[in-house]
Amino acid sequence: MLKISDITYSVEGRPLFEGASATIPDGHKVGLIGRNGAGKTTLFRLIRGELVLEGGSITLPSGARVGGVAQEVPGNEVSLIDTVLAADTERAELMAEAETTTDPTRIADVQTRLADIDAWSAEGRASAILRGLGFDAEEQRMPCSAFSGGWRMRVALAGVLFAQPDLLLLDEPTNYLDLEGALWLESYLARYPHTVIIISHDRGLLNRAVGSILHLDERRLTYYTGNYDQFARQRAEQRALQAAAAKKQDARRAHLQSFVDRFKAKASKARQAQSRVKMLEKMETIRAPEDAARTVFTFPVPEELSPPILATEGVSVGYDGVPVLRKLDLRIDQDDRIALLGKNGQGKSTLAKLLSDRLAPMEGKMHQSSKLRIGFFAQHQVDELHIDETPLQHLARALPDVMPPKLRARLAGFGLGADQAESQVGRLSGGQKARLSLLLATIDAPHLLILDEPTNHLDIESREALVEALNAYTGAVILISHDMHLLSLVADRLWLVKDGAVRPYEEDLESYRKMLLTPDAPPKAQKPKAEKKRATRDEILALRSELRKCEERVTKIEGMRDKLAKKLADPTLYDDGRLGELEVWNKKYAEVMDGLERAEAMWAKAQERLDVAQQG
Repeated sequence: MLKISDITYSVEGRPLFEGASATIPDGHKVGLIGRNGAGKTTLFRLIRGELVLEGGSITLPSGARVGGVAQEVPGNEVSLIDTVLAADTERAELMAEAETTTDPTRIADVQTRLADIDAWSAEGRASAILRGLGFDAEEQRMPCSAFSGGWRMRVALAGVLFAQPDLLLLDEPTNYLDLEGALWLESYLARYPHTVIIISHDRGLLNRAVGSILHLDERRLTYYTGNYDQFARQRAEQRALQAAAAKKQDARRAHLQSFVDRFKAKASKARQAQSRVKMLEKMETIRAPEDAARTVFTFPVPEELSPPILATEGVSVGYDGVPVLRKLDLRIDQDDRIALLGKNGQGKSTLAKLLSDRLAPMEGKMHQSSKLRIGFFAQHQVDELHIDETPLQHLARALPDVMPPKLRARLAGFGLGADQAESQVGRLSGGQKARLSLLLATIDAPHLLILDEPTNHLDIESREALVEALNAYTGAVILISHDMHLLSLVADRLWLVKDGAVRPYEEDLESYRKMLLTPDAPPKAQKPKAEKKRATRDEILALRSELRKCEERVTKIEGMRDKLAKKLADPTLYDDGRLGELEVWNKKYAEVMDGLERAEAMWAKAQERLDVAQQG
């Protein structure tokens, strides 16, 4: 049991904890949440004994082992599998002693202990963990120096999972994992045999891998039973009750004060007035809950282009003459929301580079609108910011003709206020740096926005704001992310990148999650069809919303068709001198008609789904 009792701690005079207490029972899986800068990582350091408390205490059972990922493993020549095996220091020491000791009694003790900790299956367990985090059998035998920092962080995570400490502390573990690794980690932590505390802003992980939430707010800790969604409901109910109690108390206080003001000078009422003064003095103030500052992303609005804005025809792409993806026939319209799925190494990032003009096709044709602007965000861009410059200086370089007040307004539109605008990037939080990079990626109102892991370092409120902004955005969006909550709320098309090809994935994200977690499961025998369940009200409302969106899309394209038809009806367009212009307009008309046919097919399919649901 981890017991945190009445702790107090400050950083540079700013209190992070004041009388904070919580008890974590053995074996529980706990999500530690709170606003950026609240002190979550500091709490981990206090638990590990790296910092000294100013007051209170933190206690663990005698001999309990505490583990976490402090930093990446060094880039040495030790293989990945040996690095992970060495993380279990007791096993490593016993194995070394077994090779050297000659005392028969000690030999027996060592062998007994090795059997107790299941030392002989260790390599298989370590290999399974590495495989779950994205390393195949060949890579596990390679030296750590062959991998970049982000991959070595995965090796460090594999090491601490293999060592199985009694208390496992993980600080944003999915930030350096892809979707497949994040889903594997969720499943692994749910089965972990000891206590786990995870700092995370990933709602999927907080809903599926933990059974309770530890909330750090206003320098106090509150323990909630249930996953994140259950916490959010409890928290909302508590805030509503607190707000109502504060309002009721304000009314009571005003009533008492009114009586005092009216009768304090009247002799016959003086005693009663004095009694009410005492009541006011003894009344403990109930504060209304403070509303969190609104978290925002304000994307600029691109002008509308004729569909498709980008298409590939028989394209192959790769590196050094070796194709990674082949025969790509893809189409992107301006209202598309596409999530790229696929295991690590299958080519998701290669496809993103191709579509963003960062990688040229080896063969085939790329067609795109002449006015197409593309915005690209990848996590490495956050690391490429100039740490000794301010966000205002970054923006001024990108927009040299824009006056500082307007630059500040652009920064504010991405949640970077006056203080952050003038602070050096090196002093900003990870989330603030990510906001600045997103702003720079969207600064010229791109028609196509490609986002590779955009939610790393963003807190839950910022992730929700990003969902709102992307859904309101009038350009196309392509997402690569381990955040299934983001994908489920934004993406309406799924592309699976697998075996050198890119194909539509017709199932939903939950089916994809199950497929990843049970890749080797044999196909199930066909079951007789059960009676179809009647669609719920929420499902019908969602289908109606989808149908409305399809209708709006058809109406929009019909408007474009009518404008082009009017243009083509102009007799002067057919003069000899304008035949080249006529060809351009005819081509645009053909593209719009193709888009209209596709939109009408989507509308008919949506109408059919709604009809089936309503008849069920």
